[in-house]
Amino acid sequence: MKIGFIGLGNMASAMIEGILKTGLCQPKEIIGSSKTMSTAKRIADKYNICTGIDNKKTARQADIIVLAVKPIFFSEVILSIKDIVDENKLVISIAAGRTIDWIEGEFGKKLRIVRCMPNTPAMVGEGCTGICLKEDASEADKDLVQKIMSSFGRAYVLPERLIDSFIGVAGSAPAYVFLFIEAMADAAVLTGMSRKQAYAFAAQTVLGSAKMVLETGIHPGELKDMVCSPGGTTIEAVKVLEEKGFRAAVIDAIEACVNKAKNG
Repeated sequence: MKIGFIGLGNMASAMIEGILKTGLCQPKEIIGSSKTMSTAKRIADKYNICTGIDNKKTARQADIIVLAVKPIFFSEVILSIKDIVDENKLVISIAAGRTIDWIEGEFGKKLRIVRCMPNTPAMVGEGCTGICLKEDASEADKDLVQKIMSSFGRAYVLPERLIDSFIGVAGSAPAYVFLFIEAMADAAVLTGMSRKQAYAFAAQTVLGSAKMVLETGIHPGELKDMVCSPGGTTIEAVKVLEEKGFRAAVIDAIEACVNKAKNG
């Protein structure tokens, strides 16, 4: 099995790193192409994989083609490889705003297409990936894609109508979490802590809190209540967050993200 990445940006890099770290593929089983030779060389040097700037070569050699370019370049890229791609190859798209039907229409033929939305924590084996399958997708393709996407985190199959919501709550969400960690660290620095310590403490707390939600199955509101002692420090902080509209700001931000994904 050879996986070919067309596009070698941040998301492709995160996926490649996750796949290699878990041993799903060896470097010789991953190839890629990018718009510039400088990017291709950087990725080749970092992961010891074969890269270049020829999309046709990548598509020809790969059994699985990951379209990891920005949505605005999809038509251009598909046009360059459409004569090479047939039903013997599995096409995986990780683009927002490009439906399976649209992609198949651009190729102008019936193909094995899967739409996925991973996120950057894939780089450390903690990705969250949404998988959308065609109605006629085979169990073999479903299992193969889940195996690939699960190699760098957790993967979930969902209907394509929910992919934009998934982008808002998972695909783009690491940025919100990083912003939250940075803000917590800034507050700790303001009150006298070193920045190095502040980032470590904030990040570990976010990691542990997320793990509690996943592993205990307890509702986040109940977990919050467990930390809030009567008249204590935590409920005082929660009060300020509520006064400042923390919850509403998060909801509004994710709604804006979902609307952008839907409408471009």
